[in-house]
Formats: sequence, structure tokens, C-alpha cells
Amino acid sequence: MAEQGITITRVFDAPRERVWQEWTEPERFADWFGGPESEVPPATVSMDIRPGGSWRLTMFADPGRREIRWQGEYREVVEPERLVFTLSDQPEEDAYELVTVVLSDLGDGRTEMLFQQRGRLPAEVYERAGEGWSMFFDRIAEHLAGA
Repeated sequence: MAEQGITITRVFDAPRERVWQEWTEPERFADWFGGPESEVPPATVSMDIRPGGSWRLTMFADPGRREIRWQGEYREVVEPERLVFTLSDQPEEDAYELVTVVLSDLGDGRTEMLFQQRGRLPAEVYERAGEGWSMFFDRIAEHLAGA
């Protein structure tokens, strides 16, 4: 299967450094990574934010509090502008996706985020993933507005 994926661009009403924190501070990440019907306990989030460092977390998704273990490895870390990492909820199958987050300072306290997820999943999975990430980014916007 050929590589494919999703690209999402969002503008946040917050400085770039503050958006960077949403991606790199475990408690903040736990707050938005998941939807209204799921939970990521902050104690399950581990982040070694450096090239070659790993990250992992556990998400409890409704219905039934199904447990999903996410993990990956940081490939590039350029604070506060670029984060590249792998992502998988099926590491035993070596089914890793590559995620790139680029944060651009727009001035006036605003930040543009370019998000890409690339890999070899079926197109319909990327469609659902795009919807999920968009919901996550809505939560980031809410957190930034309340900060």
C-alpha cells in the first residue's frame, strides 16, 4: 500500500511557546489527547522529548472504558517550532505512523500549526483520524483560550 495521510492547518490565538507546551507537557497533552468520551490519565503519560526519546500514554475510551496504549519515538525536536514523532496503538505489528507538527509565529500572539500524519493506513482510517485530530485541536483551542 502506498504512503498516504492527512494534513490539517489550524491557527491558535496563543503564542507559539504556549502551543508548544500543549504538545510537550504531559498534563496538558493528557487534557486534549482524547475526546469527550475518552480519558487519558496524566499519570499514564511519559515523554522523553529529544530525538530518539520515547513517549507513551494510555487512553480509556468509552463505551466500556476500552484501554488503548499509544506510543512512539521522537525523531526531530526543534523547540518551539517543529516536532516529528512516530505514533502507534499497535506497536506489536510495527504499524507506526509519522506525525509532523510545525508551529509558525504569526505575530500578535497567534500561531499557525501545520499537522501531518503519514503512513500506510487505508484511506477511510485517515478520514476518521482527521476527524479525531480536528476534535483534539478544538480542545487545544479551548485550553489556550482559558489559559
